[in-house]
Amino acid sequence: MRLPGIALESRPQPQLPRGHRQRDESLGDLRFRALMSEQDWAGLPTAIRRRFSHRVAGGATIVYAGTVIATRMSRAGWCLAQAVRPIGAPLPTSRDHNVASVVAVTEELAGGGQVWTRLYARRAGFPQIIHSAKRFAGPTGLEEHVGWGIGMALTVHAADAALVFRSAGYFVQLFGRRIRLPRWLSPGTLTVTHGELAEGWFSFTLDLVHPRLGGLIRQTAVFREAGT
Repeated sequence: MRLPGIALESRPQPQLPRGHRQRDESLGDLRFRALMSEQDWAGLPTAIRRRFSHRVAGGATIVYAGTVIATRMSRAGWCLAQAVRPIGAPLPTSRDHNVASVVAVTEELAGGGQVWTRLYARRAGFPQIIHSAKRFAGPTGLEEHVGWGIGMALTVHAADAALVFRSAGYFVQLFGRRIRLPRWLSPGTLTVTHGELAEGWFSFTLDLVHPRLGGLIRQTAVFREAGT
């Protein structure tokens, strides 16, 4: 499989004729767009806007296939990834790279959000599978839940023609109550950057940075749509 370079597309997108803009704006799901300013949304490449405006309904699933290009983690980052295995292993557990990966996105019927299932092949043992649910709720309008009542609030931005999700606090839900984790218990700021590449490929970069320990985990993968 020939992979593109991972340099992000940074040139501003040309303005489309009115008819094309109307088709782009009527793709069926405005939930991500509603979290951003008009200027930020318009600054994203058309392919990213389409990807995050596609409503997955009726039990359908969108599948993206690709390759993990690089995974780097500090010793503290590796220890953190192992420590959170009991809640669903939401972080990469190995430094494997040049291995296959598959992401499936479907509508979450119970919570009105999206279920993301990520599969990462490993050089030894079974693949790592990560389940999470993106729900359009909370103080920022978007949350990611990883299991056992644990989740994080997310903010959505555009930067350098890429779509950026950034953590804005972590929480745990116990007995119907939501408890916000204090800063000293936080694993750091998690940033996920979705950048457009050539020929239908896009990059997915995860960065976890702790205020005192520095960079803990950075993983970069490239994908393109495999089907629905």
